[in-house]
Amino acid sequence: MGNEMSPLQKHRAEYRPELPPWLQGTAVKVEYGDAAIAADGADAHVIRRAFPHTYGQRLAHFLPKTANAPDATVITEHPAVRVGVVFSGRQSPGGHNVVWGLYNAINSHNPSSELIGFLGGTDGLFAQKTLEITEEVFSSYKNQGGYYMLGRTRDQIRTTEQVKAAMTTCQALKLDALVIIGGVTSNTDAAQLAETFAESKCSTKVVGVPVTLNGDLKNQFVETTVGFDTICKVNSQLISNVCTDALSAEKYYYFIRLMGRKASHVALECALQSHPNMVLLGEEVAASKLTISDITKQICDAVQARAEKDKYHGVILIPEGLVESIPELYALLQEIHGLHDKGVFIENISSHLSPWASALFDFLPPFIRKQLLLHPESDDSAQLSQIETEKLLAQLVETEINKRLEEGTYKGKKFNAICHFFGYQARGALPSNFDCDYAYVLGHVCYHILAAGLNGYMATVTNLKSPVDQWKCGAAPITSMMTVRGWSRGPTASQIGKPAVHIASVDLKGKAYELLRQNSSSLLMEDIYKNPGPLQFQGPGADLKPISLCVEDRDYMGRIKQLQEYLEKVKNIVKPGCSQDVLKAALSSMAHVTELLTIMSSPSYSGQATI
Repeated sequence: MGNEMSPLQKHRAEYRPELPPWLQGTAVKVEYGDAAIAADGADAHVIRRAFPHTYGQRLAHFLPKTANAPDATVITEHPAVRVGVVFSGRQSPGGHNVVWGLYNAINSHNPSSELIGFLGGTDGLFAQKTLEITEEVFSSYKNQGGYYMLGRTRDQIRTTEQVKAAMTTCQALKLDALVIIGGVTSNTDAAQLAETFAESKCSTKVVGVPVTLNGDLKNQFVETTVGFDTICKVNSQLISNVCTDALSAEKYYYFIRLMGRKASHVALECALQSHPNMVLLGEEVAASKLTISDITKQICDAVQARAEKDKYHGVILIPEGLVESIPELYALLQEIHGLHDKGVFIENISSHLSPWASALFDFLPPFIRKQLLLHPESDDSAQLSQIETEKLLAQLVETEINKRLEEGTYKGKKFNAICHFFGYQARGALPSNFDCDYAYVLGHVCYHILAAGLNGYMATVTNLKSPVDQWKCGAAPITSMMTVRGWSRGPTASQIGKPAVHIASVDLKGKAYELLRQNSSSLLMEDIYKNPGPLQFQGPGADLKPISLCVEDRDYMGRIKQLQEYLEKVKNIVKPGCSQDVLKAALSSMAHVTELLTIMSSPSYSGQATI
């Protein structure tokens, strides 16, 4: 590839990501926190039973050698290691920099170490198709998008045969660690692999890395994922261009569908960056149980309100997974998928639907019917990238507006719609400075996890909204990020399933969503479109981070450490010999705090904020 690189690609290859002080030098200093538990206490016994060897492991914080932490462990001996790395799941900008950071960390601690990449994702892992990663091999992939250095295929290590094949490979290649780069499904598989390895006494340690463009791997320990910033910046510029076109032509409504399969993080972030007139979030639709008719009416009312101000244009954002958030469409999809499972041929499915589902199916336009009948994905979800929800809504809105015109309840001009799907074109984009730095740092953290001998952990970096030198690096057991409630976006109750790292929905009580709602009226009526410009590597926009990241206070690991410091201060103040007043005050305060936390930790408590 070297001779085919554009001048910009060559320039990007010269960019050197920063490292926080905790990762600099050749010593690894690790401080262990308390044992990490599941966020939902009701799930803990199920997860512990499924992962007896890897549940309840302690948090790890990586510190600079000079840090005052008397209980920390300093690792100065670094024998040569063999580490395997695999891209799992859909590709995301920044993935290559995880490998680069890992490569540099391994070699800076012992030049005799080896990094082995698996070609073709998990299929390459099972078949032992490898590429030894060297400086010469990697030189053309630094700060480049996509996964094309190694490639990827299926994104699962799930069946007994697949797990056995992965373990056979690790043992045959004598790997000290296997690093799995991916999203929620990939990291769930990494946790299962780590458990199986521990049970089988396989010496290979398994480490997960949070990389997914949808930004839906979020929890107490993970603030955002690699790739999300780049995707949102690229799409926000495209949206802003469309906004400018709409404002110029003054006669088109643009319906834009964005990636985001089961969560609307991309749509929310792009709305905050580009200020379209409307954005439909799947989480809002699901929470309010809005039907397709409700959504159509909502958009038509907005069109009518704008027409009263002589505005006949607008931009509406739609997340890719909206179709699974609409109750009746979700139920229809479930029925269709059930018929797929029973072996009913596609051409016969419509005749096997229940009466209500058949009526809804017949109501929908032919192009949507055909798309709904597609075979589901491996996780039983619809092929969302193939379902043109934006065209469905545009057509329904046009029909309703024409009806209102005939009835005289709408006195505006003819409704014109243009539809776009800003899908996966941005997956191969050159990653933003933030994603380059974040991915590179995570790669270094992976080595620190290996040096500490940890298994079944995910590399974490927190305090990301601050400069790189203030980022906090650590590792958390993947099992502590799990729940046992299966994913459900429709009107039916969630089913209890196997423990898994589940997709995090947009928090409708969070600050990012609140910011959007505060401005929704002015966005709808006033055309305050905002153009963030193209993805920048230098200049005023080069170091901007996702708005949804910056407005939230998500330094969970930092707050845990702060709490531990407070508890230590209490222990130092309330010692035998302290005054009665001090002891009484401590007992009274602790009793109140304990009672409150016990109530908040109970399964029946419903007032907790989503992390």
